Amino acid sequence: MIPRWPVARRFGIVSAMNAPSPHTGATAHADAPVARALRYLIRVPLLLWHVVIDLPLTLLLTTPVTRNLRVGNETLEHRAIRAWSAGLLRVFGFRLRRYGEPLPGAAMFVANHVSWIDIETLHSQRMMGFVAKREIESWPVVGWLAARGETIFHHRGSTESLGGVLHEMLARLRNGRSVGVFPEGGTRGGGEIGPFHARIFLAAVEAGVPVQPVALRYGQDGNAQQVVAFQKGESFMGNFVRLLGEPQRLAEIHFLEPIMPGETDGRRRIAELARQRIVEAMTS
Repeated sequence: MIPRWPVARRFGIVSAMNAPSPHTGATAHADAPVARALRYLIRVPLLLWHVVIDLPLTLLLTTPVTRNLRVGNETLEHRAIRAWSAGLLRVFGFRLRRYGEPLPGAAMFVANHVSWIDIETLHSQRMMGFVAKREIESWPVVGWLAARGETIFHHRGSTESLGGVLHEMLARLRNGRSVGVFPEGGTRGGGEIGPFHARIFLAAVEAGVPVQPVALRYGQDGNAQQVVAFQKGESFMGNFVRLLGEPQRLAEIHFLEPIMPGETDGRRRIAELARQRIVEAMTS
């Protein structure tokens, strides 16, 4: 099934202060070169500041001495990483809007996968240890941050690696921590949501924790999914640089109705139900 992103939006009223830019949803091809050059002129210094100044300050708050201090219902380390991720998204011109609430405590969060920006989008709202392809570990800045953000790296196609990933996920969930996964197993160009691999849900079933589907939509009514996604043959760095020059647009995070332990039978049915709820959120 290839969901069609709707023209009308039915997820609530947008305030005048947070209304999207008139450029929201513009494609990379329609973007004027002068406007793109001006955005680079503004954002490159902001990015350098965020990496050279803000990042070391964030690290000072994630040392063994400070990391377990609590701010409200979360640790200082998690609060600092969330703030840094939200700041990175602002540098790239994304304006975050959240719907629903992420579950507290041990939970598995499952989301549709568009681009590398998905991890930062979710981390801006809730700290979770992601399962991600091992290649991300070597990506500049993002790979290092992913490791600091408790990412579980997986070598795709390796049964042995997947077994280790499931074991680590189960241990974290039983220890009261959360994990995040992209059950499609990879990005698909932003034009469709693929089938969810059921095996990854085994950790949630065995740990007896809820699964919360999360729909990620970029642009007005999700009309920038394909702009944000990796283009054919595009590398991480190519996508990174291109997105840095894109017009301002929305990034919506929809925390959907969770699937509670015992609500449905088996990991395959959980996978189908999680996907169904995300597709409905994307197309309603």
